[in-house]
Amino acid sequence: MLNSKFWQAFFALTPIIVFFGFFIVYFLFIFSIFSNIEDFEANGNISTSLIFGNIIWFFAFIILTILISFGSLIFYIVHAVQNPNLKENNLLVVWVLLFVFVSGIGQLIYWLVEIVGKRKSLTT
Repeated sequence: MLNSKFWQAFFALTPIIVFFGFFIVYFLFIFSIFSNIEDFEANGNISTSLIFGNIIWFFAFIILTILISFGSLIFYIVHAVQNPNLKENNLLVVWVLLFVFVSGIGQLIYWLVEIVGKRKSLTT
């Protein structure tokens, strides 16, 4: 699984895609609230089904983002530990710290530099 191109790309790109998707869902939630503001003013109360129905999607994206980011962190830490190129150059600690402190971007940079970059240099 660690050497699968699909899983490497999935765990590098998905946390960032889901993060931006989270903001899209958040803005759709806010838009749905503001688009029904006239109904709120006319009735004098706020429809709880509208609020709670949309909050479920909001929290679902939060949980999805956390799970995918945590899975990506574990996947790439294990990949870096098993990467023999990092042991030779003593870059293992640098990459692991980058994964921990700059979570989604760190995995994307590692995937581009250490996996895709080295794969292209081996084929040429």
